[in-house]
Amino acid sequence: MSLFAIADLHLSFGGNMPMNIFKGWENHVRRLRENWNGIVGESDTVVIAGDISWGKSLETVLPDLEFISRELRGRKIILKGNHDYWWASLSKMNRFLAENNLNNISFLHNNAFIVENTVVCGTRGWFNEANDKHCEKLQKREETRLELSAKQALEISGGGIESGGLEVCAFLHYPPVYGGFENHNIIDVLRRYGIKRCFYGHLHGTAHKNAVTGTHYGIEFSLISADFVSFTPLQV
Repeated sequence: MSLFAIADLHLSFGGNMPMNIFKGWENHVRRLRENWNGIVGESDTVVIAGDISWGKSLETVLPDLEFISRELRGRKIILKGNHDYWWASLSKMNRFLAENNLNNISFLHNNAFIVENTVVCGTRGWFNEANDKHCEKLQKREETRLELSAKQALEISGGGIESGGLEVCAFLHYPPVYGGFENHNIIDVLRRYGIKRCFYGHLHGTAHKNAVTGTHYGIEFSLISADFVSFTPLQV
């Protein structure tokens, strides 16, 4: 059983937005389905790091979740992106999955999951480039959510890879490092919990050139936006 990751599917089977709103995204759903099912098996798991759908409610996002559940292979672990306005409480979302028989989808929200030899933790993350008070509040909340997830991950991992346990990997929607901007709150949590690999999305098109990848602060950062990975899940 392998672990894969991708972000920013931006689905719109409910007709909320055009499917190819970004340049270079023509036929992206067909490309995504073919590439995904070409490498992901039914026993594999894929983390989808936010911006799942343009839907505004669970009811409008149902066609997109059905596509993810029934047309893309494997188990899926989903976290929130900045465009996922349909996101609700964990109990409400889990109930919605059960009611619609979407039993191969799980939500990463203040929790963690074991996938073979890896423990998955994460949250949306946030930017506060303008030092805005509202953004500062959101950033603090996301820091807390990452800490809750990372703490649970470390507990179920057996202390993390440095203590002979399972590796803990973090998945975010927003990049913790981008161009000249660094979210030290998020980076501090990653370092405090011994997380050595972090995967993120959010960046599209020309924004790719400012993406920070490779090892920084002892953490290996990887961009997994759908258009950056050519609509093909990246094996973790």
